[in-house]
Amino acid sequence: MPEGMAKAGAFVLITAMVFLIQRFAPGEGVGLVLALGFSLVAAGLLGEAADRVRLPRLSGYLLFGLLCGPYLLNLITTSMARDLQVINAFAIALIAFVAGLELNLARLRPQLRAMLVVGGLTIAGLIAILTLLLWLAWPWLPLPDPGSTMSRLAAALVTAALVVSFSPTVSIAVIADSRARGPLSELTIAIVVLGDMALILVFALAMQLARWAEGAAAGDVSVLGLLAWEVLGSLAFGAIAGALFAFYLQRVHRALTLALLGLCALLATLSPALDFELVLSGLAAGLVVENIAPPAGDRLKVAVERGALPVLIVFFAAAGASLQLDALAVLGWTALVLAAIRLGLIRAITARAVRAAGLPAFPARLVWMGLVSQAGVTLGLATIVAVEFPEWGAAVQTLVVALTGLHLLAGPILFRAALVRAGEVGQLDVDPALSAAPAGPAT
Repeated sequence: MPEGMAKAGAFVLITAMVFLIQRFAPGEGVGLVLALGFSLVAAGLLGEAADRVRLPRLSGYLLFGLLCGPYLLNLITTSMARDLQVINAFAIALIAFVAGLELNLARLRPQLRAMLVVGGLTIAGLIAILTLLLWLAWPWLPLPDPGSTMSRLAAALVTAALVVSFSPTVSIAVIADSRARGPLSELTIAIVVLGDMALILVFALAMQLARWAEGAAAGDVSVLGLLAWEVLGSLAFGAIAGALFAFYLQRVHRALTLALLGLCALLATLSPALDFELVLSGLAAGLVVENIAPPAGDRLKVAVERGALPVLIVFFAAAGASLQLDALAVLGWTALVLAAIRLGLIRAITARAVRAAGLPAFPARLVWMGLVSQAGVTLGLATIVAVEFPEWGAAVQTLVVALTGLHLLAGPILFRAALVRAGEVGQLDVDPALSAAPAGPAT
């Protein structure tokens, strides 16, 4: 029997077994253990099927969650999907740590200025143009009127910040899942991380503008103070954790997997408790390890990227199961049009930013394909908007949820295609002795 048919049969059999367990087993037997087991096996099979047709394995995991989630087959119920999300913080810490391991300062220093130029121009251009478009088009959108001209401008700025936002977690996960390395991967990581920090800044300022437009008083703690704590504190906390882990790598050399799990658990537990940005903390930890202990760090990087499969499967299966299809049904056409505008703007602005930075057209012109995905922090910020501005914020939240679902499905496919065209997929497989690689400029 061909291997593909055998795996298809296994997927059908496993799905049928879960269906029977749900229908006939006691309710308390259906929970986190069943959700984890079903996701690891069945989503893994769909991930392999996606890889066979040259799609990212992550798309297979997302498709599994979407098909088997609450809105379609309901084999993973709402409570089971919520149970699966207990791994989210740990997965984000691991993925961000892997991204930090990709940032070798000696290799990136010659192109650091160009990366900042591309990232800054892209983010500023997207926010400015989308804010203007949303402000002008707001009366014709299926969104409540915020009131005055200034209130509409503030609402447009808040919405633009949410629409522009990238997903460092998804983009970095595609790189890790593809075992990619090269200029395109490094440029994409730099832009999505810069975008994550810019999102925090722009969103905070936009929310203050919206509060002022509606006559609310500013908070007791300054916006700049909160931003400094969240951004600089996150980087400092991650750097300290990374330095301790680098010391362990240099002095102990044993039980690296267990030590890595402990580091990710530490980041995932303390970062939210201290109001730090988990992506930035994990990134800073990986950055310190890569640049303080590069030989051990490189060996660790290969082991992590090959051993992170279960974490990626569960994380993206839970993301697929949590996609709210009802939001897409409510604002489907508006979300599709706005997604198309966002995609076109990202492509056009990054092309001009690449030329302004003096980067080679190839593969830098493909970077826009790595900036499509949205997830995670975007949904959390949309919830804040809905709570604080119920008159128009709830509708904006529904729109953002619909957009996030579209971008989460399309983004990994586009980025994987870009990495393939750039010839970066599988580079860690062909060069396992990374510690022997030159530390010169990337080509």
